[in-house]
Amino acid sequence: MNQEQKKWVYLFTLAIVWGSSFILIKKGLVGLTPLQLGSLRTVISSLFIFVIGYKSLKTILNHQWKWVILSGFIGTFLPAFLFAFAETEVDSGIVSILNALVPLNATLIGLAIFKIASTKIQISGVILGFIGASMLIFNSMELNPDQNYLYAGFVVLATVMYGFNVNIIKHYLQEVKPIAIATGNFIAIVIPAFVVLIFSGFFKPETFEQQSIYSSIGFVAILSVFGTVMAKIIFNNLIQISSPVFASSVTYLMPLVALLWGLFDGELFGFDQGLASLLILGGIYLANKKAKKNRS
Repeated sequence: MNQEQKKWVYLFTLAIVWGSSFILIKKGLVGLTPLQLGSLRTVISSLFIFVIGYKSLKTILNHQWKWVILSGFIGTFLPAFLFAFAETEVDSGIVSILNALVPLNATLIGLAIFKIASTKIQISGVILGFIGASMLIFNSMELNPDQNYLYAGFVVLATVMYGFNVNIIKHYLQEVKPIAIATGNFIAIVIPAFVVLIFSGFFKPETFEQQSIYSSIGFVAILSVFGTVMAKIIFNNLIQISSPVFASSVTYLMPLVALLWGLFDGELFGFDQGLASLLILGGIYLANKKAKKNRS
């Protein structure tokens, strides 16, 4: 398999894995609080990644560690909590669509911070995407008036962090193996995550008195192994063999998977939301299309 084929295989694999992660978060929140879910997800993921990747840590140079640590916090630690809090009020399908803002933010951050050249078409795509995101939030508020869509801001904030993360990996960690980046990320965040888990009340006896806790832990374990550890390694590899915008374009496909799971679980999704979603995806297409031309 050549590099061109490999990047598309990685892209579709990530879409299925990450597209399924939103419903797993939703199911995990049945028996866990957002703080418990986010921290437990990180701790379980850390255990798995250490087993398979600890030998790779020696390949990380001293000057690269600051970027690995920063990548761990903004690319894994904080978003785990932001998504968990968001899904206490917002449907998992809507969260997945808002997550599609990642490549748009990656483009903006690349332009503003990393001085990556941009064009009118690319900027138009960013504007179109954010118009779609605004429409999606307001239309969803009308369709689901019982939900607090201020929590959608947590998702938007997480996408900004992801946008920084993909640019950091591309510009400062290009020569580091994906497994080393992922392992280093979790080395940096496992202790803070465990501290949060302790203070979240997870280890109190009453936590395990509720029947739903065991199935929730099971969902988080699946989310950790596949949606965090495996996906993070693949994603880091994808960034290195393609570009930040192409790698972020996994969010083209993730909403399709997440929406199917959401509909199966009884979530509502109207015509206006579908139109707003198309605007978001159209914006991503414009930004990504021009980025590809710039690389050729």
